[in-house]
Parts: sequence; C-alpha cells; structure tokens
Amino acid sequence: MTPRTTDWWRHAAIYQVYPRSFADGNGDGIGDLTGVRSRLDHLQRLGIEAIWFSPWYLTPMADAGYDVTDFRQIDPRFGTLAEAEKLIAEAHERGIRIIVDVVPNHVSNEHAWFTAALAAAPGSPERDLFWFREGRGENGELPPNEWQSIFGGSAWTRVPDGQWYLHLFAPEQPDLNWRSPLVRAEYEDILRFWFDRGVDGIRVDSAAMCSKDPDLPDYDHARFPDPHPYVDRDENHEIYRGWRAVADSYAEPRALIGEVWLADPARFAQYLRADELHTAFNFDFLGCGWDAAALRACVDQTLAAHAGVGAASTWVLSNHDVTRHVTRYGRPDTSTAAGIRQYNPEVDEDLGRRRARAAALLTMALPGAVYVYQGEELGLPEVEDIPADRRDDPIYHRTNGKDPGRDGCRVPLPWTGDTEPYGFSPADSPSPWLPQPPTWSHLTVAAQDKDPDSTLNLYRTALTLRATEPTLGDGPMQWLDSPRNVLAFTRGEGFTCLVNLSTTPLPLPPHTQLLASSHPLSENLLPPDTSAWLRTP
Repeated sequence: MTPRTTDWWRHAAIYQVYPRSFADGNGDGIGDLTGVRSRLDHLQRLGIEAIWFSPWYLTPMADAGYDVTDFRQIDPRFGTLAEAEKLIAEAHERGIRIIVDVVPNHVSNEHAWFTAALAAAPGSPERDLFWFREGRGENGELPPNEWQSIFGGSAWTRVPDGQWYLHLFAPEQPDLNWRSPLVRAEYEDILRFWFDRGVDGIRVDSAAMCSKDPDLPDYDHARFPDPHPYVDRDENHEIYRGWRAVADSYAEPRALIGEVWLADPARFAQYLRADELHTAFNFDFLGCGWDAAALRACVDQTLAAHAGVGAASTWVLSNHDVTRHVTRYGRPDTSTAAGIRQYNPEVDEDLGRRRARAAALLTMALPGAVYVYQGEELGLPEVEDIPADRRDDPIYHRTNGKDPGRDGCRVPLPWTGDTEPYGFSPADSPSPWLPQPPTWSHLTVAAQDKDPDSTLNLYRTALTLRATEPTLGDGPMQWLDSPRNVLAFTRGEGFTCLVNLSTTPLPLPPHTQLLASSHPLSENLLPPDTSAWLRTP
C-alpha cells in the first residue's frame, strides 16, 4: 500500500485553472477569482487535490498574464489580493491545495524595474537588471546577435538611445539578468510573499531559460551543440537551490514544480535533485503519439530518469500552450509525435475524444502525479475557427497567422445552457473574451452531469478511485505481457490497467470487478481505443 503522505506533489491530481477562461463572476466577459470561488464545488466533486493557477498578477496582458508588472498584486480584471487570500482559504477548507505560477525569465515592459532601466543611461545599474547591449553594424542598427524570439521574429528590440534589449518571448517581456543579486533576492522574496499567504506550491514558468551566456554568442547548432547559450545552462541550478531553501524553510511542505522542456532525460533529471525542484512536467508524454510502443518507451524513460534522483514523475495530456488532445488524437495519423500546435483541416472529433478518454485512464493509473487542464474533463476540442480580429495570442500575430497560436485551447468553459456564454458569465453579460462555438451545448457541465457515460462523469469516477485506491498515485508499477498495440500493467496486487490501441477487440483477463472503462464493453471484450481498470485476482 502507498499511503498519502505530506509529500502531496508525489501523487496528487492537480487541476490547471486558466483564470481568464474558467468562470466570469462579475459579468465583464473575462474569468475572475469570483468565478473560481463560485465553482470550487465543481472541482471538489471532480476529485482533484490541488489547483494550479496560471498568472493572476498585475499585467498589461501582452501575453495572457505571463508579462507581469507586479507579482504582489492581483490584476483588477481578476479581483484583489484579499479575494485571492479568501480563495486560498476556501480551497483549503475543501482539502484542495493551491499552486501559483511564477515567471522568472522575464517581466512586463511596464514593470517598475524596466521603466527605470529605460529612463537610465547605458551601463547603469538599472539596465544591468536586464540584457541591454549595443547593436552591430556601422551605426548599431543590427541586433546584438541572431537570436530569434520563441514567438517569432527577432529576440531584440531597439530603444531610442540606440541600445537593444533581449526578449526571448514578446517585446513586452524583457528578459531578466539572473547574474544580478538583486534579481535573485527579489524572486526569493516573491516566493515568501505567497507561501506566507498559504500557497502550497509554485509552478516555475520556462524554468530552464533563466541563465544566459554573458557573451551572447550567435546560436548555431553546428558551432554550439552544448552548452546552449540560453537553455539549460548549469547556472540555473544555483537559482533553484536558493528557491528550494526558501520552500524548505516552512513547517508545512511547499512544492516547486518546473516547466522544463528538455529532450535529454539526464539533463532534465538534474532539475529534480534533492535540493532543487520537487517535480517537473513530462512534456515527452504530452507530445507522444497514439502508439503503444512509443507510449511504453516514454513511460519507461520517464520512470528511469526520475528514479535516478528519487523524484516522482508527472503525467499531463494538455495545457494552456498546446492543442487540446481531443483534437490531436483525432488527426488522420496520430501514430507519430502529436505535435504541439498546427492547423488541423481534418479531425475526427469522435475518434479524438474516444482516444482522449482512454488516455485519461492511462495517465491516472501511472505512478506519480497527474495534471488535468481545465475543460479536459469535458472532452473539449481545440477551437480552430476563431476570427483573426478576435485572436489574442502574440504568437499568431507575430507569425502572421502561420502558427495558429494558443487561443484555441483557451476558449472559456461551457457550464450551462444552449448558447454562448454557456453560463461562463452571468446572463446579459458581454460576449466572452474569446468566442465559444455554437455547437457546445452538449459539452456543458450541466449537460454532462446528467449523462452517466459522459467524459465529466468518467473523470469523476476515475479521480475518486485514484484517490481511494491504495496502489495508485506514487509507487511502483509492473508491465504485463500483452498483445501488440496493447498496454497492460499492474499497480500492486489487485489492480490492472489495460489500454487497447489496436484495431481489434481484446479479451479481458480474469477479473473480479470492472472498476472503470473509457468506453462501454460488451461480451467481456475491450474495444479498440479503450482503457479499463480491473480488479484482478
């Protein structure tokens, strides 16, 4: 038996709330903390154990709140600091922990530090908090190097006095210089600010990107295979050792959860050493196609990498940055890597939702923690026909629409009713900040609540079982012999998970009880694209 311990991050079912799109309490078409507080019962009934909030801080909203002006203030669109404190307390009363997002790589261009840097002279202490450099070319008219923004275009913007500043994301998100002791001290104080208010964990955005090569060399894979000038540099680990010391200074355990996108499992695992982050997101699993061999290899590699440093693995299918997995799994060919964002002219949504339901049972049965992105429990697809003038994501605009961006997975949730806003906002409110499809009435919480076979009720059943089944969560697993294109494993005595990724029905092994299945069974057969949890002798 694997008991639930104070190390809750090793086993918890964690739900991601994207505040602008979860629930609108004040009727302005934008989600807010009032809306979240009004829906805490939904999350409690769902069976989640913690909520991770995407940024709720003061922001100009150039990049959905990941451009932060002040980490100690709640943005007025969402509410107030007092309301955030009430939300934390009300969640705790329901046995739900709270995780907040902290963005260490950059701040907003409206942050007090950056406005002071713009007002100061080149070479000043104010500019040393960022990456200001002279340009190249006869008159400094060219960027300092050839680095490109993750959002498209150059990673450099010129200011009126002729210098350039670095922004690996949007121009409104200037990168911080983590070689500065003031930057390090400020962020450790931000952690204390939220831990002192009862927050149980911190999700670290773009955790592997903080440190840069101070020489700022042009990046060419042929010339610089290792180390990368701004990804996964060894200096990052010193930063997170300082953060871990802060987290460990509290009597009640606090968790640090990293967004670490790295292809090398050994380098990934270094962030999870005993004095650094507690867990990190498993993006290899998220990007894996609907293929049994690939999924099994990914699980094995994940467990091996985490075992080497004594960390617990995490399992995630979707988040606010990627195409929803109902749509990814519904593409004509999902046997290879699913891809993160792309236009999908041909999607079989029914097939995608069927596979998404099967994948949900798979992830919830694997060892470690599991993350659920808001709307995943409703089987929501990606929304791909958003008009250009309603799109908000800077990725879409900076690539001139070549990259569809992330708006399609951020469309506000449908709660009740037959038409927009589907209970997201009070009646007679303005349209939601992103348009909801006219075909979502059957996907609302209210509609699915009444359907025992709905995706919502599948999640409720599975998450409740996961919380009460002694062998689930953190702990060992063992693969079972199985036919080709089938995954089968046990989690201790008496629990077996089967996932049929083949095209033919699979006879079930001897069992005493069917605990859950992602699709109705018949004649003791597991249909294609279906998962089942069995009580086995």
